[in-house]
Order: sequence, then C-alpha cells, then structure tokens
Amino acid sequence: MSTSSAVHFPSDSVAIPGRKTFLSHLGAVVVAVLFLAAGIWKMSDPFVWSRMLEELLVPPQFSMPFTLLLGVSETTAGILILIPRFRRWGAALAGLLLVVFMIYIGFRYSSLLGKDCSCFPWVKRSIGPAFFPEDGAMLLAALIAGWWAKPAASLRGALAVFIAAAVFAGGSYAYATSRLTGTKAPDTIAVDGQPYSLQHGSVFLFYYDPHCGHCEQAARDMSKLHWKTNVTVIGIPTNDGRFAAAFLSDTGLKAKTSLDLDLLKKVFPLPSDPPYGVAIEGGREKGPVAHFEGAEPADSLRKLGFIE
Repeated sequence: MSTSSAVHFPSDSVAIPGRKTFLSHLGAVVVAVLFLAAGIWKMSDPFVWSRMLEELLVPPQFSMPFTLLLGVSETTAGILILIPRFRRWGAALAGLLLVVFMIYIGFRYSSLLGKDCSCFPWVKRSIGPAFFPEDGAMLLAALIAGWWAKPAASLRGALAVFIAAAVFAGGSYAYATSRLTGTKAPDTIAVDGQPYSLQHGSVFLFYYDPHCGHCEQAARDMSKLHWKTNVTVIGIPTNDGRFAAAFLSDTGLKAKTSLDLDLLKKVFPLPSDPPYGVAIEGGREKGPVAHFEGAEPADSLRKLGFIE
C-alpha cells in the first residue's frame, strides 16, 4: 500500500532527529500503557463496565455493545501506537477516542458531575474540573507520538490487530456470560432469621446498598411491579444490614431480608456495584438482572417470567 493512503502528518517526519524520536517513543509508551489497561479491563470484565457506562447516562440497551466496542478500540489503539509502522494510526485512533469522550462529557457535564469515570483499573477519578486537563494531557501524548512518527504502513496488519482484539472481546464476553447463568444456588440461606430453601420455587435476589440513591430508586420502581404470586423477593444489603428494614419500608418493596451476603456473593458475585439482581428458579440461576434504569428491570423480569 502506498503512503498516500496513510494518516497525513507532516512529510518531513521521515527523517526524524533523535530527540523527536525519543519523544515519539515516550508518548507512545504512555498512551499504550493507559489504553491497553483500559481496553483489556473492559473486555475482561464487560458487565462492570456496561454498568459504569449506564452511570454515565448511556442507554442500557447500548451499554454492553459500547463497552465491547470501546474495549476493542482502546486495545487496538494501544497496540498500534507501540509499533512504529502503525504508530500514526494508533495515535489517530487514540486521539479520536479521547476527543469524542471529552465532547460527550462536556455536552452532559452538569448531569455527570461527580460521576465515576475510572477508565484505568489502578486510578480512581470522577468527572470534575480536573477531567479535561487530564484527558487533554493524554491527547497531547498521542499527538506527540504520532506527529514525530514515520508514515504509517500495512493497513492489513493494522486490521489484523483489530480483528484479534475483537475475537478476544467476544471470547471474554462469552465466558463472562457463561458464569452468570445456570449456577446452582445454595441449599439454604438465613432469611429474616430463619432457614430458607432456595431449591424450590422462584426467588429474586436483590443486592442493594441502603445508602445508595440508585438502589433506592430501583427498589421504589420494583415495588410498583406486579410480581407473580410464586415469586419471593429477597433483599440482600451489601452494607449496613441494620438499615435493611428501614430501606424496605421507605421504598415500599415487599421483600424478605437475608444477611448472608458473603455466602451469596461466593455463588452469585456482583459484577459491579449494586443494585443487582439474580433470578433463581428450581434452585438454579435463571438469569442476571443487571439494569435498573428506564424500562429495566421490568423488561428483563417479564422475560424471565417473574412479573406479569
């Protein structure tokens, strides 16, 4: 492929002085570390990230596709920018992702202020005044890496990287999904101080934090649903169980309470922060209920046969 089809940075970058080469490599390494960590994290734990995107006001029906697309795109950008002959393409892709993300956050800044936007597993951050300088610094690093890199070549090789990342994302999603369905429930748990069998009938386990506003709204919404008579709702507080009764009373959700959080989490781990639900039928998981916004969880519960 001729260089005319490559990303068009200045042509005089073919003969690159040593200092500029060093800065290009340095910028590439910084961007690669950040983007590979973010992308691989999303692909390895897609349910956590789909919920995080929902917190950033992405509609639930799009949160999982966007999670996988972002994971593949970020991983591809991180790999391409490390390889000199792909660097300009990697820099362009990383820059595009950063610009789109900053525009989206800027457009919805007032609604997203204070929301968690921890794109990297070891860095906790939220949307606030520091967000734009931080992402701007990453954008600058990507521009430096691409500006002083050699012209990009071998589109076929770059596409192969993207396809490999997509295959990995698909496999990770399939594995994560397989872990969420069909799991055998514990024989019994303590419910309202008494042993309760999970091996019979239909049970909906509802993980919630009594201090979580999202959990409170989810419980209020579920209190208005027409649950089938054979369904038992069991609330599992993930924090401060002493407030369980007050939480259920305030929200109007008719549910029993179990404080066997550790036991249940071993079998049905939370893929992210609460609220989160697990539908059990005949002693086995029938399906997870991860979304609690808009038409959810009503749509999922109706498909599972738990509400009218």
